[in-house]
Amino acid sequence: MPELLLELMSEEIPARMQTRAADDLRRLVCDELGAAGLSFGPARAFAGPRRLTLVVDGIPAARADVSEERRGPRVGAPDQAVQGFLKGAGLASLDQAEKRDTGKGEFWFAVITKKGGPTADVLPGIIDSVMKALPWPKSMKWSSGTRLWVRPLQSVIALFDGKVLPGEVVLAGSMNPLRFGDTTRGHRFLSKGAVQVTGFADYVAKLEAAHVMVDAAERKATIREGAERLCAAARVTLKEDDGLLEEVAGLVEWPVPLIGTIDAQFMDVPPEVLIVSMKTHLRQFVTTRADGTLADRFVVIANTVARDGGKTIVEGNERVLRARLADAKFFWDQDRRVRLEERLASLKGIVFHARLGTQAERVQRIAALATAVADYVPGADKAEVMMAAELCKADLVSGMVGEFPELQGIMGRYYALHEKLPVAVAEAIGDHYAPAGPNDRCPSAPVSMAVALADKLDALTSFWSIGEKPTGSRDPYALRRAALGVIRIVVENRLRLPLRRFFDAADLLDFFADRLKVQMRDKGVRHDVIDAVFSLGNEDDLVRLLARVEALQSFLGTDAGKNLLTAYGRAANIVRAEERKDQTLAARIASVPDVALLELAEEKAVASALAEVERTVKPALQNEDFPAAMRALAGLRAPIDAFFDKVTVNVQDKPDLRLNRLKLLNQIRATMDRVADFSRIEG
Repeated sequence: MPELLLELMSEEIPARMQTRAADDLRRLVCDELGAAGLSFGPARAFAGPRRLTLVVDGIPAARADVSEERRGPRVGAPDQAVQGFLKGAGLASLDQAEKRDTGKGEFWFAVITKKGGPTADVLPGIIDSVMKALPWPKSMKWSSGTRLWVRPLQSVIALFDGKVLPGEVVLAGSMNPLRFGDTTRGHRFLSKGAVQVTGFADYVAKLEAAHVMVDAAERKATIREGAERLCAAARVTLKEDDGLLEEVAGLVEWPVPLIGTIDAQFMDVPPEVLIVSMKTHLRQFVTTRADGTLADRFVVIANTVARDGGKTIVEGNERVLRARLADAKFFWDQDRRVRLEERLASLKGIVFHARLGTQAERVQRIAALATAVADYVPGADKAEVMMAAELCKADLVSGMVGEFPELQGIMGRYYALHEKLPVAVAEAIGDHYAPAGPNDRCPSAPVSMAVALADKLDALTSFWSIGEKPTGSRDPYALRRAALGVIRIVVENRLRLPLRRFFDAADLLDFFADRLKVQMRDKGVRHDVIDAVFSLGNEDDLVRLLARVEALQSFLGTDAGKNLLTAYGRAANIVRAEERKDQTLAARIASVPDVALLELAEEKAVASALAEVERTVKPALQNEDFPAAMRALAGLRAPIDAFFDKVTVNVQDKPDLRLNRLKLLNQIRATMDRVADFSRIEG
């Protein structure tokens, strides 16, 4: 079957946008093909610095006739509804519609037949719709046209079955359209002239001859293999960095790895400084020695084949790196002449937030929080916690952090070690921003945990107090990340930290519940089970909460748990239905059933089982033996099943007996809800 080849070539596309754009292009085109009634085979999308490419195989050359049935209003409906139906279906009158009995009355139906035709007739419209719908994070206009695109478009290849589709993109008014064609261009510097193609295989081969690798996976493999080969020859090891590899693969069309050298005079600068200079600012790959320490070599990826084998490119990279590291070394030497404590006064001149004061005021809040948190962190020395908290932001006014903001905290650790402060204090200063993400290392030393928790709790409570809460996708102060950081530190270190001790806002605890669901989802923990425990309203110890959640989820996975959940739902539904009929019932059934009114053996068995559960569950919960509490609940299954088989609750001629049985059902609900709010559990 014919193949659709689409290439959208433009000026340089930001590397961070390329993968998403390729996925969106494939998705949108496939959706449009499906909506047009066209079948298709594999669809593959590719992205590079200057082009998005899509190839779709197996599209039929012609579209078949398609019939669509549309139901209209009921026969006899008002004329306005009938006319709307006719207009929407493209019918002139009801004579063209059919009258059918659906079993729920007679309705008008329209059978709309869409004639097929050459597929090539609809593809230009699909391409135009997709280009308008492609959701770039940022777009721009250029020339005098109205077309929005990530960067100025240069050409569009649109081939179907080897033939150019009729179509165009209007860029600068009708006088200057960009017509669909079959030509592209190769590497900006290593090729000349247009490249004419007839299909995808021809496209890939000719672009490779023109020094363009279409597939990002091929570019990444070339970078990795070439870099590793150079490193092996230099007796160093390439430091794995998938994020940088992805970014560099989006910057070059024809990657050529080269290796350079770092001046020896800079090797005594902290390795993090070297890494930030090379990776973040110059897109250079870091190398290490056999012992894991930083080596004096770096790998840079050129986007050209140099006549001198890359010597000039390497020298240029070494020169730029040397200049950056010279600045870094200057700041490193100068900063160590000023003690961290001496920098604290300068924090008064840095505004943290207009409504939350300066960094100096924030440090005071963090110090107070950290000493309070230390009570719940085994092994935390309060004097060291206080010292670390007071100094944790001091490096913000250092020259190094002013030049390299990414190193805040890290440089504070180095300066503290230089001053020979306690190691625990230095490590806490370096760790207090952690964890910054799901894959970041989590603090585990007592002083580090206390200060890191205080930093995040202060951010959450402070911004909550002024109404700056995350909304939808908007979270300018990274409060979701702060909450996840608190959760990770508490859970991974099993800290018994009562969250309510540190904030009063009930919705902030709800916010933690939502973040906990996100954190635990990848570990297979059900969100509704977390809801069921949080809904008890008195649980703010995350370690205890998760222990209860784990026990509850295990219980619900058993037959006893599933059947008891069904029984709970049945009992709760009966009680709720009766409460809706009688507003006074809730108060009247809140007490325990009258033993004298228990007539049937099944009633007595449920009452006895509930009494036994009450005796067992309360001490089990107090001792945090949640599996024992679940085992006790399991004992309710058989008597409750028998109760529903044999007992009629709503005996209308015996109101006292009916009320007593409703009390028994309410007691089932209340007893189970002491363990968790079972009404929150799905199913």
